[in-house]
Amino acid sequence: MDSLAAIALPDLWDRLTGTQPAPGLWVVLATLAAALAVVVPHPVWRISRNAITIAHEGGHGLLALLTGRQLTGIRLHSDTSGLTLSRGKPYGAGMILTAAAGYPAPSLLGLGGAALLAADRVTLLLWVATALLLVMLVVIRNAYGVLTVVLAGGTFLLVSWLAEPRVQAAFGYAVVWFLLLGGVRPAFELQARRSRGGAGDSDADQLSRLTHVPAGLWLLLFHAVSLCSLIGGGRWLLEG
Repeated sequence: MDSLAAIALPDLWDRLTGTQPAPGLWVVLATLAAALAVVVPHPVWRISRNAITIAHEGGHGLLALLTGRQLTGIRLHSDTSGLTLSRGKPYGAGMILTAAAGYPAPSLLGLGGAALLAADRVTLLLWVATALLLVMLVVIRNAYGVLTVVLAGGTFLLVSWLAEPRVQAAFGYAVVWFLLLGGVRPAFELQARRSRGGAGDSDADQLSRLTHVPAGLWLLLFHAVSLCSLIGGGRWLLEG
């Protein structure tokens, strides 16, 4: 048993840290088209947006922990909304960073994923994504949220363990394209709701109350992060 573990662990480490062959340009373009197909049409987006909500609420939760707040739970709802609850001072830098982290999170995750793919670290990307989803599962506090995260994490786990390298690469590129493109749309949706007088308790409005900076400027920041991530990440993917 010990000898098998001694053999398996180095092999596992090599698999995790090693590089994989980059896919052809046609695969990169095909996965871009696939990502557009689940982000642009509204009926499909209503379903696929659940994955963006996971990243959005995960961003809130991560910054809550990093700034010393006590993360009490995350809820994901079937209407693609979510809620992250934390304890601590209702003001100050920790609260501001926690509130600001949601909208940029999917785009920044996509940018980080694009960097890994540009370095041919497909397996590492899949395993990091799986680990993040497993950690998030611990703090989910409703049944729909558990189901959503388990399905996402299970998909990553199955692909990383059972699929051949070409399938892993295609899956990884599709996921990263989806994060980069899907990270752009929520800020525009928020802007549209605010223009109609809705979303008065949005992240941008909460940040405005916390900082006395107009909500429109926070919305502009969300746009800047998502669009710059798409441009930079997309360039890495197409040049990789």
